[in-house]
Amino acid sequence: MSLPDRIVIATHNAKKAKEMVTILSGTFPTIEFSTLEEFPGAPESEETGETYQENAAIKAESACKFTGLWSLADDAGLEIDALPGELGVHSKRFAGEDTSFKEKMRLILLWMSGIPTEKRSARFQCTIALARPNEKTVFFDATCEGRIAEKPSGKGGFGYDPIFWLDERDCTMADLTAEQKHEISHRGKVLREFSKWLSKQS
Repeated sequence: MSLPDRIVIATHNAKKAKEMVTILSGTFPTIEFSTLEEFPGAPESEETGETYQENAAIKAESACKFTGLWSLADDAGLEIDALPGELGVHSKRFAGEDTSFKEKMRLILLWMSGIPTEKRSARFQCTIALARPNEKTVFFDATCEGRIAEKPSGKGGFGYDPIFWLDERDCTMADLTAEQKHEISHRGKVLREFSKWLSKQS
């Protein structure tokens, strides 16, 4: 199987799309990576699944059907051990989908006030789905372990990055440069797994 000339990143989230395109285009310079913004009328799929895999598949398969091209979508979530079931696959919709991440993080830190460091463990989970015309959807998974910080820090990244503390870097995910984040983040890890798979297909 030959590599495609073009792959669609199935998201309307500009920051996420930029992150994914940056990581992948460095490994596959001959492939054009597009986003849904380049396809007028492309639907914004409802994330109705109960797992990361189901949501990633919904988005990737919808984009593939609309564009007729290989389509890559991810679904990710923040899991906090002290708040079981509160976020996870519902992280984007936590406290209401229209609520800003700044407010979401304020609520999380309020709920976790007084919880000691050793009980603030958390992780980012990420699943990627690749949908191709007339082919079975394939999946890739990755995790980034950390904990919830006492307060937000950093201007980089997006989403919950400012409160996700990385002990090995002694800072939050948002304190990292884009290149540093790609090295250790859940999305960076899962895209490397996808890249290994894609390289073997040529």
